[in-house]
Amino acid sequence: MTSGDEPGQPAELAPGVLAMFTSRSGGVSAAPYDTLNMSRSVGDDAAAVAANRSRAARACGLGAERLAWMRQVHGCAVRYATVPPGPGAHPGAYPGDTARPAGTAGPAIPEADAMYTDVAGLALGVLAADCAPVLLADPRARIVGAAHAGREGMAAGVVTELLTAMSAAGADPARVHAVIGPHICGGCYEVPEQMRARIAARVPRAGCVTRAGTPGIDVGAGIEAQLAAAGVRTVARDPRCTAETPGLYSYRRDGLTGRFAGFVWLAP
Repeated sequence: MTSGDEPGQPAELAPGVLAMFTSRSGGVSAAPYDTLNMSRSVGDDAAAVAANRSRAARACGLGAERLAWMRQVHGCAVRYATVPPGPGAHPGAYPGDTARPAGTAGPAIPEADAMYTDVAGLALGVLAADCAPVLLADPRARIVGAAHAGREGMAAGVVTELLTAMSAAGADPARVHAVIGPHICGGCYEVPEQMRARIAARVPRAGCVTRAGTPGIDVGAGIEAQLAAAGVRTVARDPRCTAETPGLYSYRRDGLTGRFAGFVWLAP
């Protein structure tokens, strides 16, 4: 779902539903965020991030005001995203991924790690740099969702919570198409034994051994197990490991770095 030095190339996730993952290429940010950093919360220049988001929106065939964002906190809260009427209005409560600056007007951005919508032409954006961006769609109900599922969010059940919210809005897990975006693989994701045991106690499929023979966590396997348990039958998985792919951001590999984005939206 990415292409050369462009922000990305949309692909059909399901009939009437488009999705896209960005990479590091095609933006204006300077090192160490070079070049298509999509996050406002990692220390990058705000103007550069705004330009990058505008480029990503154009790649989606949308305006920047049609991108919905979350303030991600590695939790499992789910929000509904919409676009209120009026000039200059931001999508729902998601104008960005940082808290409202002190002394400025307007509501604070709520913390959430998943959101869904039935609004056509509103792209749900999820940021990642080792965690898994998970995109969901029920094409018949015309409902899409996006989740930020890292180690802690997966263990807390953020994808399951998102499916529950989408189902309450009319989606059917049996009709849902899911794609698990690029994330750090189990072979690279080394953790202390106590941490592996704690996560595996919540999501058994997530416990693994790294290539070095040390305790590890396989986030993708854990998410796949949760999707299957919820009744999702159509699941795709991007094979790229963020830590092993220079063209993607990886916090585990680089420390101070940017974030790529996954987007999903209903075609107008």
